[in-house]
Amino acid sequence: MLQVGEKLTDLVGNTPIVKVQSLSKLTGCEIFIKCEQMNPGGSIKDRAALQMVKDAMESGKLKPGMTIVEGTAGNTGIGLAIAAKSFGLNMLAVMPKGQAIEKERMLTLFGAELKLVEPCPFANENHFYHTARRIAEENPDKYWWGNQFENTSNFKAHYENTAPEILKQLDGKLDIFICSAGTGGTVAGNSAYLKDNISGIECYLIDPKGSGLKSYMENGEFKSEGGSITEGIGIMRLVENFKLAKLDGAISLPDQDLVTVSRYVRDQDGIVLGTSSAINLAGALYMATTLGPGKRILTFQCDLGERSYSKLYNEEFLASKELKTDLSIEDLIASYKM
Repeated sequence: MLQVGEKLTDLVGNTPIVKVQSLSKLTGCEIFIKCEQMNPGGSIKDRAALQMVKDAMESGKLKPGMTIVEGTAGNTGIGLAIAAKSFGLNMLAVMPKGQAIEKERMLTLFGAELKLVEPCPFANENHFYHTARRIAEENPDKYWWGNQFENTSNFKAHYENTAPEILKQLDGKLDIFICSAGTGGTVAGNSAYLKDNISGIECYLIDPKGSGLKSYMENGEFKSEGGSITEGIGIMRLVENFKLAKLDGAISLPDQDLVTVSRYVRDQDGIVLGTSSAINLAGALYMATTLGPGKRILTFQCDLGERSYSKLYNEEFLASKELKTDLSIEDLIASYKM
């Protein structure tokens, strides 16, 4: 284990795993979360951000003094801002308005310049993704575009680092891996490595409402129903990172499930989840319930729970979305058995 780092990026990775005792007791399975909120930028996206920057610098595409530009829902931007400071670079984050205010604040605290744009469909040229790309294309000597969706250094970060950590920490004994997808790098890199190294493991996608990945996996086309309060996960197009995933199936759960799970583990285990972590853990609970006892299941705590405070833990916001905070975990588990 690293004892002293020369710079903040040296602290990325080697995160612990914790057993979620409350859900494990309820289901008879061992349910684990890998604590990615313990990365220096507070999220799993630190891994992809660091790998993208290192690979771009090694290739000569990203040079000292240049500015990284990236379209981000928050966490990747924070990871890139940390990497920028570590390697003598600058950071410009292009972010859609309406994301959790906590993420906006963290980006600026880590030294990134923040450009907020109106939220719009991906096909619109003013989408945050296209805005970041256009900035880099118009001034390539000044800007390097991270392009986290299509840049497979994202996948590489997890195939070469995160998943080998899991294999070692659990002594290669894991039955189910389940994870949501935003750029697809996390679910792809981990599922591919675990499939390559653990015989019989099953890997699943948990998809929020409003995303079309589950539909794509099952029917070959992107269709979605409803929407979700989750941020940075769920997409409606096929990207290079997700193409590399090795998955056995996908499930989709409503926001009410992640609200119920987040309250239960907070009260029972002292684990405070963000929205993406909560849907991950709801997916793990679903798999434990439907597959029966005796399974070892792992997912990710993607980021710091307080980054979702203004939404997931805001009673007025949840009420505006007709989400309840008093539904029992027993009723949720019973609904999964139906």
